[in-house]
Amino acid sequence: MAAPSSNTCGLTERSIRERVPPLLTDLYQVTMANNPFGGGFTLFAGLQDCLLFLRSFRFTDEDVEFLRSVLPPATDPAFFQFLRGLDCSGVTLRAIPEGTVVFARVPLMEVAGPLAVVQLLETSLLCLVNYASLVCSNAARFRLAAGPKRKLLELGLRRAQGPDGGLTASRYTHIGGFDFTSNVQAGFQYGVPVAGTMAHSYVTSFTSLEEVLPKTLVAVNGDSTPVDIILLTKGWLSRVCELLGSQPGKIHEGELAAFLSYAIAYPQNFLPVIDSFSVGCSGLLNFCAVALALCELDYKPLGVRLDSGDLCRQSLEVRRVFRLCSEHFSVSAFDSLTIVGTNNITEQSMAELNEKENEIDVVGVGTHLVTCTQQPSLGCVYKVMLF
Repeated sequence: MAAPSSNTCGLTERSIRERVPPLLTDLYQVTMANNPFGGGFTLFAGLQDCLLFLRSFRFTDEDVEFLRSVLPPATDPAFFQFLRGLDCSGVTLRAIPEGTVVFARVPLMEVAGPLAVVQLLETSLLCLVNYASLVCSNAARFRLAAGPKRKLLELGLRRAQGPDGGLTASRYTHIGGFDFTSNVQAGFQYGVPVAGTMAHSYVTSFTSLEEVLPKTLVAVNGDSTPVDIILLTKGWLSRVCELLGSQPGKIHEGELAAFLSYAIAYPQNFLPVIDSFSVGCSGLLNFCAVALALCELDYKPLGVRLDSGDLCRQSLEVRRVFRLCSEHFSVSAFDSLTIVGTNNITEQSMAELNEKENEIDVVGVGTHLVTCTQQPSLGCVYKVMLF
C-alpha cells in the first residue's frame, strides 16, 4: 500500500483545522480555563541541583550508624542493611525546563520510583527547589520592574540567610534576570559575571593625601615616565571647582585620597562611591578631578555609585556635571560614564525609577532581593501517588 503524499497530509491537517477549530468547545471550558493572573508567578529553578543530588544519593556507613543511634532500639537490623544499599538507580525524574514560568497548582517535577526511596527524597528535593525558585522569581519581578535596558547588580551576600543562602541567591538571581553579582564565589563556581569596586569603609579609612602611596602613575601610551598623579589631580580639581563655582574648602581630603589610591591601583576600573560625605560639595568634585587626571593619562574611568538620598535627583545632577566636563574640557570619555544606584532598593522603588526622570544606568539590589521580603517562602509541596 502506498503511503499518503505530503500534499495529502497537508490537506488533511487543513481540513481538520477547518472542521475542528479551537472554538468548537463548550463555553464553560473557556471560562474554567481563565485563572486570574494577578501578577503571581514562579520561575522554576533548582533542577540541576536536584539531578546532582539524585545521582549522588547514598547512605554511608557513618550515616547508617547515626540513624541506628536515633531510631528506636527495636528497629529491625535488616532495615539498616536496606538503607545501606539504597540509591536512586530505580528513580525517574520528569520536570519542566529550569527557568520556565509556572503558576499555582502546576507540577514542577514528577518523581517515580520505589515508595521508600521517593519518600526519603521528599525534604531534600523541596529544600533544593523552594528557595531557588523563590529567589529566581523575585529576581524576575525586579527585572520586570526595572525594564529590559537597565543593568541589575545583585549584592545581597552580607544580608543573605547564611553562606549557602548567599551563594544560592547569587546563582539564581542571575538566572532570574540580574546581570552581575558582587559574590566572588558565585563567579568562580557558576560563572556569574562579577562586579564591584569600593565601599564607604574604604573611603572613610583615609584622612589626607599624605596616605596616598604610591603617588605616581604611568600613562597608558607614550612616555613611560611616572607622573605625579596627586599634583595632576589637584590641578584638575581647581579647574572643576572653577567650572562649577564650587568652594574647594568644602572638599573632603580623605575622600580624595581614597579615590586617588584606588585609581592608582585600578586605573581601568575606577568607579567609586561618592556619597560618603556630600555628593555635591565633595564626592562628585573629587571624582571628576581624579577621572580627568586618568583621562589625561589615557585611562578610561567607569563611573560612580550613589548609595543614599534621592537617587533620581542626584543622578540628574551627576549626569549634568559629566556632560559639562565633557564639553568644557573636551573629554569624550565623560559622555559614557556609568551611574550606579544602590540603597535598600525594593521592587516598588525599582518600578518608581521608571516613572521619575533619572540617569541611573545600573541598579544594585541586596536585602529585598535575597531575603524575598515580600514573600519569604514559596511553599512547594510533595505529594505521593500510587499506581
